[in-house]
Amino acid sequence: MSGQASTAAKKLTAKQQCFVAEYLVDMNATQAAIRAGYSAKTAGAIGDEVLKKPEIAEAIKSAMDARSERTEITQDMVLRELAKIGFSDLRKMFSNGNLIAIDALDDESAACLSSIEVVTRRVPGGEESEVEHVAKIKVWDKQAALVNIGRHLGMFTDKVDMNVKGDIAELLAASRARAASING
Repeated sequence: MSGQASTAAKKLTAKQQCFVAEYLVDMNATQAAIRAGYSAKTAGAIGDEVLKKPEIAEAIKSAMDARSERTEITQDMVLRELAKIGFSDLRKMFSNGNLIAIDALDDESAACLSSIEVVTRRVPGGEESEVEHVAKIKVWDKQAALVNIGRHLGMFTDKVDMNVKGDIAELLAASRARAASING
């Protein structure tokens, strides 16, 4: 354990340490709070509150950094894999209308495949011994990959900035003052 991680861990209670460990499982503060032993009724609020504590944030960051170092998985690696899916072109998986053999696919195309099912069936109207192989492919969700890439790049925000400036702010202040004088 690094010096930073052990320093952060010393500042935490046993329940907080448990929360950190559980949070790293699925990055879900509510579920981490429940699994760490906090009340299920208030787990949502407690999870958010606990995440805002600097010592918890430090412990989570230290643990994530240690995990990244241990597994040798970087954000760049994850982003590259998402890019393979997000910018995939199904046409690269076919030649003359037929699916290219799995071992002949390029790395980008192979990374996009979620599953392949090969069904063997009798050829309709053919001899009894005639069979055909039908391949059904399923690819990973391209839109989800693009949304995740966009979020990583800061393209989408879930928060709306409601700060108003200039003339609009003055109009709002005047309107509020009028409403206060009428009501008060």
